[in-house]
Amino acid sequence: MLLVSLEPGNNGIWNTLINEAINVFFYAVIVYVNLFYLIPYFLKKKKFLTFIVLLIAVAIFITPIKMFILHFRFSSNEALQQDLINEQHYFYLANLFVAGGSTLASIIMDWLRHQRERAVLENQNIQSELRFLKSQINPHFLFNTLNSIYALTLKKSDDAPEIVVKLSEMLRYMLYECNEKLVPLSKEVNYVKNYLALEQLRHGGKIEINFDLEGEVDGQMLAPLLFVPFLENSFKHGASRTIKNGYVKVVMRILTKNQLQFEVENNKPDTFPMANHELKSGGIGLANLDRRLNILYPNKHNLTIKDSPNVYRVILDLSL
Repeated sequence: MLLVSLEPGNNGIWNTLINEAINVFFYAVIVYVNLFYLIPYFLKKKKFLTFIVLLIAVAIFITPIKMFILHFRFSSNEALQQDLINEQHYFYLANLFVAGGSTLASIIMDWLRHQRERAVLENQNIQSELRFLKSQINPHFLFNTLNSIYALTLKKSDDAPEIVVKLSEMLRYMLYECNEKLVPLSKEVNYVKNYLALEQLRHGGKIEINFDLEGEVDGQMLAPLLFVPFLENSFKHGASRTIKNGYVKVVMRILTKNQLQFEVENNKPDTFPMANHELKSGGIGLANLDRRLNILYPNKHNLTIKDSPNVYRVILDLSL
């Protein structure tokens, strides 16, 4: 190819360009035949031997045609024509190389496209699963709270209006602010405070509820509603079933700018009317939380459950 392009006597740059245009044209023919016929009908259908044979056949077929045209172009130079004949195997190898290169490029492009499609599909599946898991949190909490309000209204309790106000604030947060992937930690702290205040009103002071915040909340962001299952679990399966002296202790420790620990401890009655496996799992809430954490914070969290005869403690260590 270089011999044809640069040989003295080619009458200047225009002959060189014409010769290169001939080369490019036949390379393009090989590439298009390969991409639009051989690869779709043979390679992608796993007819590998047929594909290889046809690819070599295309290179063999194209080479003499190109050689004939170049031979005709140099009809006035017998020495150059003889050189073309002697070196035609190089032209064949060049055509075969182009055919093989286009095959490799097609395989790489298909792999990249499949990877992108797979990534998009996985992201869609993850987002769908997260929406499903989050949707299980809201009705769960709403169902429990509405039951409590119903019980208080039956008793004509003065606490019922205040509980409705607290519930309204929490629902506003869940409906309008929790649609983002990340929310400010300060809003999650306020949500926990409202939740515990609501539980305090609902239980009428029969359960001791404490919340301690250690460290500084300073612009940290995290996934919304991560702490709800801890709180629901502590009241539903623990303190609410205790006959007397029930308690729930909640501690949030801001260890560093991007490290926090959330701990919930509650006592349990001497006889717990649930199967052991249900108690250890914490019900559907903690199971969903563990799934959300694995999706949102892979290798960035540690969930520890300490279940003793009279105390249940859950600790979440999280890297934001």
